[in-house]
Amino acid sequence: MFALRTVRLAARSAVPALRRGYAEAVPADRIRLTLSLPHQAVYKASDVVQVNVPATAGDMGILASHVPSVQQLKAGLVEVIEEGGSAKQFFVSGGFAVVQPGSQLSINAVEAHPIADFSAEAIRNALAEAQRVAGGNGSEADVAEAKIEVEVLEALQTYVK
Repeated sequence: MFALRTVRLAARSAVPALRRGYAEAVPADRIRLTLSLPHQAVYKASDVVQVNVPATAGDMGILASHVPSVQQLKAGLVEVIEEGGSAKQFFVSGGFAVVQPGSQLSINAVEAHPIADFSAEAIRNALAEAQRVAGGNGSEADVAEAKIEVEVLEALQTYVK
């Protein structure tokens, strides 16, 4: 019995040393953003003012001290408003956004490209081809892929003029 009590006391005294600590605090009016792709980190723990995301439940604006949540993203525009008011826009094909306590936001996407990298004409041409294939001109797998492509290209077309 004495040995068990000694172990418990030792365990309790060791707990403070084992507690998880957090990285440096985020300024009260900022969000610490990490926007990750499989091949690169677009933002890596960068402090920003606001992030707007295309969640499947509806578009969301995320500010500092946002309630923690996990949101699935649909194809659409992620807008990052940085300090000084400048905004960067990225088109994502989908992914997840996780808001954690302490104004931490992680966005994980398979693809994200600056909206300025797209050409309206190239989108129209790709959309016409995808619609042709989705209309039944191809194998079952080709038609299924084309339907997804049509959905993504139609979403992209709304942001590129």
